[in-house]
Amino acid sequence: MKSLLLGLIYFFLFSINLQEVRQLYPKAKDDAFIVDSLYSQLSSVGIKDNLVLYGYKGAIATLKAKYAKGIKNKKAFFKEGAEMMEDAIAADPENVELHFIRLTVQENAPRIVNYHDQIESDKAIILKNYSLLKEGKVKEMIQSYCKSSKAFTEEEKATF
Repeated sequence: MKSLLLGLIYFFLFSINLQEVRQLYPKAKDDAFIVDSLYSQLSSVGIKDNLVLYGYKGAIATLKAKYAKGIKNKKAFFKEGAEMMEDAIAADPENVELHFIRLTVQENAPRIVNYHDQIESDKAIILKNYSLLKEGKVKEMIQSYCKSSKAFTEEEKATF
């Protein structure tokens, strides 16, 4: 009984929903506290729990690399995160939000990690399917990012 109660307390204190992650993710790039918080809160999310949350978990792991100490830790966090994002996209290759998440990571990844190969394909999927998105907050987040992204041409930015 005691462990059930502790489990419920943990769930309510440390669980996070997709809307919260979407709200915090754009701010995480420049805020180690947000990265640490999201990393902790998403730690129990598995690929079968929620595919999009799992994709964000991967992106947050790559951001964790930015703030980690030592090359070995940086590399481990980035590799872990990139693998999670790739697994999420493999499970749902047409998911625009997952391609958006990967695009944001690739565009901001240091050149040394060599994680930039899918920028054009992610961009193409976003451009092709953006207008089909129903979720207003997701559309706003994607629009805001893409309008300031270096990956998109001025003509492409005008479509958002």
